[in-house]
Amino acid sequence: MTKDVDTWHQLAALVPSAEAQEIRDCWDIGEQEAGLGLLVSGIVSNDVAISETVRAQISVLAETWGEREALTPRILQCRSDGQSAEAVTLVEQDGSLVSGDTVTAERDLSGLILVPWISCNRCNQVLMRVHAREAWGDLSYLARHYAITTPDRAVAAQLFAADSAGKAFDSLRRSCRQLSLPTADGR
Repeated sequence: MTKDVDTWHQLAALVPSAEAQEIRDCWDIGEQEAGLGLLVSGIVSNDVAISETVRAQISVLAETWGEREALTPRILQCRSDGQSAEAVTLVEQDGSLVSGDTVTAERDLSGLILVPWISCNRCNQVLMRVHAREAWGDLSYLARHYAITTPDRAVAAQLFAADSAGKAFDSLRRSCRQLSLPTADGR
């Protein structure tokens, strides 16, 4: 809980103080959905440059609070700070889907669809939202799971519960750091 509040306050600090206070107030009164809308609107309207990591972090919060689908177009409009060495990139709406039938995982993902969401630019693992296909053809509104796949997207190296978007994102970032740590001999 403390981490969530700290993240919320750090993100609110991206916009001018009056808007930031409104965003913090939204957290305090339990209106996170409204606060996310204010945050994204404030970033866009004030032409605040954000990193790809911050963009992904906002997307994860929006997913957690059920606002990702509504906010994604505006999140993607946020101006980049131009840092090309960012660890993660929001790959939302890249159009590619992966059939769960082709993915090896600890749990059978047959009949489910994996949607690329956030990629790690260092290790090329991808955080995916795992959805069911509804009878009318669209993907389920809510993800059934989250998965971190290998770079070839053939193996779900980690699988997370439906309410674990933040945990999955943190795990993606942590596993990449572990992969990139030097060995005892300095390599």
